[in-house]
Amino acid sequence: MQTEKPISDYERERGKPIPSKLHSVAQTNLLIQLAEYRPRFQVLSELTLRLGDRDLTPDVCLYGDLEIDFTKDESQVTEPPLLAVEIASPTQSVQDLVDKIRYLTEHGVRSCWLVQPPLRTITVFTESMESSTYDRGTVTDPVTEIEVDIDDVFAAP
Repeated sequence: MQTEKPISDYERERGKPIPSKLHSVAQTNLLIQLAEYRPRFQVLSELTLRLGDRDLTPDVCLYGDLEIDFTKDESQVTEPPLLAVEIASPTQSVQDLVDKIRYLTEHGVRSCWLVQPPLRTITVFTESMESSTYDRGTVTDPVTEIEVDIDDVFAAP
């Protein structure tokens, strides 16, 4: 008989699996590329969103105009980002991630990316859940018009 692995504090608090090494490398590489778009966009990592009746923590969020006050912190943000990025971990199913992306778009997120490190792909979803998958070249977001090079996202450190 197989016993279930206990859920870690990280998984319980964030509602998602612990990130893997490939997840971390892809997230770091993506953040480096997105940082080039500051100050036009605020690029935020691991921000907890309170949308509808759920708390969700995308791996990366991009805001066009977000008030930052270092004297007042927030543990949950209710304003949806323009773009949310989900990076797949080995234990997450694609369907679970697509369901999360659907929820995000239904609650005001205008564009979502699903990054799958083992496949070296990025799928861009619009508000209507239309999608385009990239495995080479430049990924262009239809909402923000930001561009990232897919080879740079999946480059080894």
